Amino acid sequence: MTAVRVLLVDDHPIVRAGVRSLFDNRDDVEVIGEAASGEEAVVLARHLHPDVVLCDLRLGAGMDGVQTTAALRAQHPAPAVLILTTFDRDAEILGAIEAGAAGYLLKDVAPDDIVRAIRQAASGGLVLTPELSERVVQVMRAPRVRLTDRELDVLRLLDTGASNREIAKTLFVTEATVKTHLVHVFEKLGADSRARAIAIARDTGLL
Repeated sequence: MTAVRVLLVDDHPIVRAGVRSLFDNRDDVEVIGEAASGEEAVVLARHLHPDVVLCDLRLGAGMDGVQTTAALRAQHPAPAVLILTTFDRDAEILGAIEAGAAGYLLKDVAPDDIVRAIRQAASGGLVLTPELSERVVQVMRAPRVRLTDRELDVLRLLDTGASNREIAKTLFVTEATVKTHLVHVFEKLGADSRARAIAIARDTGLL
């Protein structure tokens, strides 16, 4: 059996070491390199030509996992990319798949499942658990919420904990205008409070 050549991408050395150790006694997976950032991963992949890149979603400052996935998939030849992360927000899962990821795994998955996923990704398959697959389908079927640029400005400031007065001062508008924008944001998101609006916006990828 030919070993699948894998590049590990995670900004935490201890995590990379832990994942690498999963393959120490296997002859079907070969770790050919490690990267601590998306930028480093793109450069290494261009030189090492891995079959699969096992990448975290959050990579500290710089490119995140979705941006890294898109950059890797734009290479020729393009490696398959598997997201291995602790984050399972629907918007992030969909973002990774839309960027070209072959699959999305949570870090509590069994080691044998990771190996199976790597081999499946290397052969061109899509790797999603039935639960994650259903969630991706639901998100894709759901109507996309569209906010105006000004409504997004208000929402982002709301996410920082700013009051209506602070938002108005930052955007050089009146508090009444801020309240009007918030009414529209709440209606579009189906929210009945600031906290709920922020939660929905995060789940749908608006924040």
